[in-house]
Amino acid sequence: MVTRVLILAGGSGPRRAELNHAWPGWDEALEFIIAADAGALLAEPLGLRLDLVVGDGDSLGDSALAELGRSGVAIDRSPADKDASDTELALIAAAERGATDVIVLGAFGGRVDHHFANVWILAHPALAGRTVTVLDGRTRVRLLSAAEHGAGRAPAGLDLIDRVGDLVTLLPFDGPASGVTTRGLRWPLVEATLATGFSRGLSNEIIGPSGQRPRVELGGGRLLVFETTLLGSQP
Repeated sequence: MVTRVLILAGGSGPRRAELNHAWPGWDEALEFIIAADAGALLAEPLGLRLDLVVGDGDSLGDSALAELGRSGVAIDRSPADKDASDTELALIAAAERGATDVIVLGAFGGRVDHHFANVWILAHPALAGRTVTVLDGRTRVRLLSAAEHGAGRAPAGLDLIDRVGDLVTLLPFDGPASGVTTRGLRWPLVEATLATGFSRGLSNEIIGPSGQRPRVELGGGRLLVFETTLLGSQP
C-alpha cells in the first residue's frame, strides 16, 4: 500500500524549476512513480526514478521498454486495442495500490482531445474519495465533489494557493454545481449555483492575505477547480 503516487502522462513535461516555483512541495513524500507509456520520457529531465510503466508501449517502442525493464522498472504492457487510455490505466494502477493522493504531470500539450480527456478522467469511479491533482508549470486542476461528503455534512472544500494575482476558474462538471462559496477571491460567490454552459466562474483572482487561506466550498454537484499562476509571465 502506498499513499502518494506520481503519474507521468505522455503530454508536454513541465520543468522541475517551474513546478518548484509554482507548486512548492509537489514532489514531497512520493512513494511510487508510474509512467503512462511515453510519460516515461519525462522522468529523467525531472530527476525522477520510475517504479512502473503501464500502457501499450506504442510511443516508447520495444527497445525502450526493454531497457527500462533491465534497469529494474516494472512493465505492465496492455494490448494496443483497448478501451482505456494509458493515463487511465496509470490512474487505475495507482488506485489499486491504495494511493490516496495522486499527482499527474504531462497531462497537457499535444492533441486537444487528449487534454480534455485527461481532465475528464478526474471523475473516474476508481478515484472517488482520493485527492487527484493535475499539474503543469502554470496550472493546477482538481475536481471537487459534494457527493463524496453526503447530505447533512459540511460542504466539500478545497484550499487554494495563497498567492496574490493568481487566477481561479470554477467550472461545473456534468451538471449544475450548487452552494458554491468562495473566500479570498476578488469576486466572491456565496451559496451560488454555477450552471453548465455559462462562464460565470471564469477567471476570478486571489486578492491577498486576509487572515484566512483562500478556499472554495461546494454544497452539491461537482466542480472543476483550475488555479493558474502568473509567475514568470511578466517580462
